Amino acid sequence: MKILITGFEPFGGESINPSWEAVKLLPETLDGHEVVRKMLPCVFVKAGDVLDALIEEHKPDFVFCVGQAGGRANLTVEKVGINLMDGRIADNEGFQPVDEPIKADGETAYFSNLPVKAVVNAIREAGIPASVSYTAGTYVCNYILYTTMYLINKKYPNIKGGFMHIPFAPEQAVTKSPSTPTMPIPMIAEGIKAAAKYILTNGEELKVNEGTEH
Repeated sequence: MKILITGFEPFGGESINPSWEAVKLLPETLDGHEVVRKMLPCVFVKAGDVLDALIEEHKPDFVFCVGQAGGRANLTVEKVGINLMDGRIADNEGFQPVDEPIKADGETAYFSNLPVKAVVNAIREAGIPASVSYTAGTYVCNYILYTTMYLINKKYPNIKGGFMHIPFAPEQAVTKSPSTPTMPIPMIAEGIKAAAKYILTNGEELKVNEGTEH
């Protein structure tokens, strides 16, 4: 089996993006399965084109994309991506869409076809805080989750894919509010590894409640 794991380049004036810094720390194999580690541009449309090309080149069985969501306190595995681009800030090439669809021929939303709740549980069993998220936002992270599932729906039906958000790294919080949650990059990497190992070796979903009230 082969899994493609992606992180993002820095954006929003940050000097690092802990998603890519953590992905870089992953081993090339997990339990005998191949791990392909790649960085995506933080750019609407281009990120999807790069991802599509990576899937064509590497032909993975699984795609697991990772991105930063500053302000979140734990690793949040996303359940759903929505067909909407609405940039709070411009992307790294200056594009700032307002209420634009990602794909004109796409569904309103796509659910990840990974066992999201079980992946969260696997991360927790590794001693790292994690939860299910039901909103990936409207920026490039949601764009790449939606595009991943769009590509699977339209072009790569035998692949499974999903997305996980991570917190700020401690070094990013120096100039931010003291209450900003952080997680060390090595711990983030361990969480990604735990998620990837479960995805590669199991795949069964858990029938447990992980819903939210808001």
